[in-house]
Amino acid sequence: MDLHCHCLPDLDDGPASLWESLMLCQALADDGISAVIATPHQLGGFEASTDARRIRRAVEQLNNELRDQGVDLKVLPGAEVRLDERLDTLLATGEILTLADKGRHLLVEFPEEVFIDIEPLVAQLHARGVGIIIAHPERRAALLGRPRVLRRWLDRGAAVQITAASLVGGFGPAVARAAWTLIARRMAALVATDAHDRGAGGPRMTEAYEMISDRFGPELARRLCIENPTRVLRGDRLVPVGSEERQGVG
Repeated sequence: MDLHCHCLPDLDDGPASLWESLMLCQALADDGISAVIATPHQLGGFEASTDARRIRRAVEQLNNELRDQGVDLKVLPGAEVRLDERLDTLLATGEILTLADKGRHLLVEFPEEVFIDIEPLVAQLHARGVGIIIAHPERRAALLGRPRVLRRWLDRGAAVQITAASLVGGFGPAVARAAWTLIARRMAALVATDAHDRGAGGPRMTEAYEMISDRFGPELARRLCIENPTRVLRGDRLVPVGSEERQGVG
């Protein structure tokens, strides 16, 4: 199960064509993934091109193509939503998508360099039954420099998603160290591919799962890579990952 992937054709910075989309979906299936939530960017630079209706239609069309091509993968609608002061209102009007369209988890992407304290937003959405999942904070220096603030958000009901490629060094050693530190401190609840293509930005979920299992044991690997992502797909509450544990970082 993959909860964060840019697999829809010609919508954002993912595949430019249906053929490229099918190749990425085959790579996901080859990596052991049976279901994926399509998460094209919403808001920010993609506000005009990725409305909820278009995403749902693209998911339906891609599922039809996958079935015709014999690719054993199910695609569900979702989005990676740019942090915006209108999120609560846009959720209420249905203009932005929750993961798997279940109304339970919202995948939020932060600006690269600017820090914004989202504690009031986390509490506001949590009160209406929506949890914020923070996309790839290991690649956001403004967040990494404030671990106590991030912990406060988690205590309020937010969750952290790490990218599989970050763990295996796909974004360089500094990002890898940050990703492993978040896992070691039990601040990460989920691992996803955030795949955009089948090349260097491809899935790498199996590789990440095996590395987590080697460092921290199969139970944590299963929770981060399988159990909690499956709970997102069903619209269920995430399972906590336990207390802080620093060994294995590096």
